[in-house]
Amino acid sequence: MEKALVERLEAAVARLEEAIASGSISASERALDGDLPAAATDPAILAFDELVEGPLRRVVAAAEKIGGKVLETTKVLEEAFGVEKSLLIKAKQSQKPDIAGLQEFVKPLNDVLTKAQALTEGRKPEYFNHLKTTADSLSALAWIAFLGKDCGMSFPTAHVEECWQMAEFFNNKVLVEYRNSNPDHVEWSKALKELYVPNLRDYVKKNYPLGPVWGPAGAAGPKAPAPTPATPPVATASASAPKAPAARSPAPPPLPPKSLFEGETSTSSSKPKQGMSAVFQEINSGKPVTSGLRKVTDDMKTKNRTDRTGVVSAPEKSPPRGGAFSFKTGPPKMELQMGRKWVIENQVGKELVIDDCDSKQSVYAYGCKDSVLQVKGKVNNITLDKCTKTGILFTDVVAAFEIVNCNGVEVQCQGSAPTIAIDNTSGCQLYLGKDALGASITTAKSSEVNILVLGSEPDGDWVQHSLPEQFLHTFKDGQFVTTPVTHSAG
Repeated sequence: MEKALVERLEAAVARLEEAIASGSISASERALDGDLPAAATDPAILAFDELVEGPLRRVVAAAEKIGGKVLETTKVLEEAFGVEKSLLIKAKQSQKPDIAGLQEFVKPLNDVLTKAQALTEGRKPEYFNHLKTTADSLSALAWIAFLGKDCGMSFPTAHVEECWQMAEFFNNKVLVEYRNSNPDHVEWSKALKELYVPNLRDYVKKNYPLGPVWGPAGAAGPKAPAPTPATPPVATASASAPKAPAARSPAPPPLPPKSLFEGETSTSSSKPKQGMSAVFQEINSGKPVTSGLRKVTDDMKTKNRTDRTGVVSAPEKSPPRGGAFSFKTGPPKMELQMGRKWVIENQVGKELVIDDCDSKQSVYAYGCKDSVLQVKGKVNNITLDKCTKTGILFTDVVAAFEIVNCNGVEVQCQGSAPTIAIDNTSGCQLYLGKDALGASITTAKSSEVNILVLGSEPDGDWVQHSLPEQFLHTFKDGQFVTTPVTHSAG
């Protein structure tokens, strides 16, 4: 055991010395890492090197077979893990920061995450699902920003799992698309999953279950950048005034924009009533109903008019204008009504997350397009209504999950759902985890409904099952017998 540890230490030091000699590690990086040989002997850093040389190297090797955008985004992934290692070493030599210092500390990692996200923006690029999987998964590395249970984020191990669950939605698309056509993409997808779950998750659980290990109190901690000259000067306290102690625990992160959770204030009460409301208001006002009406004389009656005939002429039809057939959508909305019902409406091209929910609440999504909704935790029921090209990722529902009047939706259930109903829907991909296989699935007036379940093997692929769209009805023994229509290749 000791011999193996010594060999690992010697190999790590040799790699570092070789990197320094070749110039691949810059002076700034050497300053960031401090005493590199001493850092290399830390068991947690050695374990991180094994994570890079093993699981991460398999992802890179698979990407090199594919090339193009997949290799580009994988190189960004490799860069992010390199920055993560540098931050782990820096944390051991720095004092635990405040919230401003933490932002400066994680800035190198945030820059790499921004680079990965930029690859997914603009016109939908080639291998979009690969790029999106990588960009979403890199958020798992932000566990290093955990400063305590009151910092506004999950514990490191849970944070890694939650971030991968979001990325897995797109990773499953890669598996389904290439499972029968290109094994290199399947290899990349499986290797990326193994990198995060179980490898990174288990690494964090073993070495940093309560966040990064910071240096002693006397060490120099990361500081926020100095204000620019344009910043107005701040009056300093007198020398005799006692100084307030620095905040040790960061404030919770700011809430999302107010418009996400609050609907627009109704202004209908200030507007004059129109239509039938105005008629009833006039009747109830007490004024004479017939006041202002004109008296019908004999020459106004139809039977006495000579300019009218029994022939009814149809008016000329004006040619239809281009774009007249269009749908109007209301303002986007995402709010919790009466503490019981989450309402998400008219969201287009958004990634939405509901993480503050309980088993007494319901979720209703209406009129969403090209969006992804993630529901964390257990809710009573979820309904998708008139949504197009929308994905939803949820954990557990107590009652039912319903899809109504939708087109091209993708659903992934990670927990359990006793009832799943699909009504008047065209194109539905339903991913069911092992805990959801006992669900009762009802379909009506729907087509292109495919259900994907994991294979029997532990690391098996998703297996697709198509639900029948046509049925054969025959009259036997005094009653009709209904069986699904099967098609043979013969």
